[in-house]
Amino acid sequence: MIKVMLCDDHALIRRGIRDTLADADDIQVVGEAGDYGELRALLRGHACDVLVLDINLPGRSGLDVMHALKDEGSPVKVLVVSMYPEDQYAIRALRAGAFGYVNKGGDPQQIVQAVRTVAQGRKYVTPDIAQMLVESLTTPVTENAHDKLSDRELQTLVMIASGKRLSDIAEELMLSPKTVSVYRARVLEKLNLQNNSELTVYAIRNGLVGG
Repeated sequence: MIKVMLCDDHALIRRGIRDTLADADDIQVVGEAGDYGELRALLRGHACDVLVLDINLPGRSGLDVMHALKDEGSPVKVLVVSMYPEDQYAIRALRAGAFGYVNKGGDPQQIVQAVRTVAQGRKYVTPDIAQMLVESLTTPVTENAHDKLSDRELQTLVMIASGKRLSDIAEELMLSPKTVSVYRARVLEKLNLQNNSELTVYAIRNGLVGG
């Protein structure tokens, strides 16, 4: 039996994933968490084989969680299930230690297949991600400016470009407004932009958010 833990801040999303996995006889959901704190408590009390993790979490992001688990030498295998586009976040997630990446907008049965693959210690990637990986090996590397951003800076960029105010971002990420302002300033400097309007245009042109 594959023991799975879910970590997503939206209860409806967790329920949907749980119901999808419940149809598989070889998979058992042993716990659910809405943020990093709840996840830490669950991991202390329950053993699991696969962690189904969202990237956009309040407080520490899913990428932060993966870095923490990696530093601790945790044996838990992470499958990222996210709303973010594969072409911008899949490779970043895999580099952070994820065993697989599935978009929330895909076929629900894809999650079942991905959990089974990841539980065996194998990487799960969609055909689109596989194509991206092949192209990165056969074509010259052209690094986008936002590839130089830290995980938290990239998250701040996407949230600002999505129309959220700094105070809203601070509350959602459980950070001080001053800290979020620092991240914003770093993003503007690294991307050579002047204001939120230019930042939003950049994010749309590079497929980081919908136009």
